[in-house]
Amino acid sequence: MNGLHLIADLSGCRCEPVLLLDAARLEALCAGACARHELTVVGRLFHTFRDAAGAPAGVTGAVVLAESHLALHTWPEIAAVTLDIYVCNYSGDNSERARALFAEVTAAFAPGHRDLRAVERGRPGQPAG
Repeated sequence: MNGLHLIADLSGCRCEPVLLLDAARLEALCAGACARHELTVVGRLFHTFRDAAGAPAGVTGAVVLAESHLALHTWPEIAAVTLDIYVCNYSGDNSERARALFAEVTAAFAPGHRDLRAVERGRPGQPAG
């Protein structure tokens, strides 16, 4: 269960507003970035939320990786995004790939403020519990 969990709360995002509303565009960004950083995409699901008038109102999405996952949620009304990337390091150390992926996806939103956290999960050779 050894791995690296990267978490970001991004606010004041100065990207094109459509990026916070377009599930297909976010899916392409995230899946493409995972592939560029040599992480293995095994599934993905992105969903656009709609307001009372039927207009796009935010996106939630996940890319399932052989190494674990990338997940995000957008709040276009406040120009904010939460981002979560976790990679396990069972068969090899994926930490640098995860950090590079995290940097690329974070930069795409051009946030004015970033609250970033990195959590080392588990320890090599240590059983869970």
